Amino acid sequence: MKPLITDMSIYKKFNFKYPPVGVKFLPSRPEGMEQLDKSMALCEMVNEAQQRGTAFYIDKDNEDCAGAMILGMVAPMLHAGGGELGVKWGIYQEARVNERLVADSPKMPPGNINYVVFSPLEQITFEPDLLFLVTTVSQAEIVLRALSYSTGEIWSSKAISGGACAYLFAYPYLSGKVNYVITGLTLGLKGRRVYPEGLFLFSIPYDWIPVMTRNLEKMEWVLPAYTDDTREKFLARRTRIFEELAREFGNQ
Repeated sequence: MKPLITDMSIYKKFNFKYPPVGVKFLPSRPEGMEQLDKSMALCEMVNEAQQRGTAFYIDKDNEDCAGAMILGMVAPMLHAGGGELGVKWGIYQEARVNERLVADSPKMPPGNINYVVFSPLEQITFEPDLLFLVTTVSQAEIVLRALSYSTGEIWSSKAISGGACAYLFAYPYLSGKVNYVITGLTLGLKGRRVYPEGLFLFSIPYDWIPVMTRNLEKMEWVLPAYTDDTREKFLARRTRIFEELAREFGNQ
């Protein structure tokens, strides 16, 4: 694994209830690290690292849902009924809906990933492929502003009720897009009681980590306008800004 170069200390400033987690996809078994001693769904493993406070790695046998398939660690699962699975869960009307979503879901190329490392922020010693953040709404506003602060990147969320792991792991990694879901909206995270409802779960791919980290270091976290405690004060600030612009650029 490439040693960590990015200074991620700025994330400590958030004082997250759930610490950030770095994820690394590997073809070979990592050295000097313990393997997870149980099996669970891929969507649970970020929280497992947060609760343990220590890094661990998994192989295909540690994953007991669809995550290993999404990561290309195992062949697609075959089961009776095929697309009827989503119908049985009650999340899709007919098998055709399930089949289309499965066909369109992002998936890692098979055979490239054999191990996955999960590490809480304090123990990240490698450049992550993905950085996961679990935030409140107020913290999410800062994170999303860091996404667009120097780039103008539009915020967007992609997810489905079943198989959200595809959009939290494969999609950001393959597309280079920062993605997020709201906890309580997807079947696995909600049913397995991974997080309380109403939190933002961000997945930040490797090429965006340094950009957003630098932006967090440079930008104002609490905008002056957010300190206005009434609508009238906010509108007065708006008026002053337009007046300043008129004085500075009105004669050009």
